[in-house]
Amino acid sequence: MDTQSRYFRICRGDIAYFKFIIESYEGMAVVRTKDPREAIVELMIAPGWEKDAEAVLGELQKEIEIVKIS
Repeated sequence: MDTQSRYFRICRGDIAYFKFIIESYEGMAVVRTKDPREAIVELMIAPGWEKDAEAVLGELQKEIEIVKIS
């Protein structure tokens, strides 16, 4: 099972909230903090969940600043 990794820069104070919201969708994705100083997180999306992850990210962007870096 291959996950898709995407990287984002978010405010350090929002990392826990971001992780909580994403991982509350059981089986959709896992969040890993790659660089806590730069507030870079890796979003590892499970196969078949890509559209759902995009929808959740779209809604989250209304609440917190999320900058896609790759």
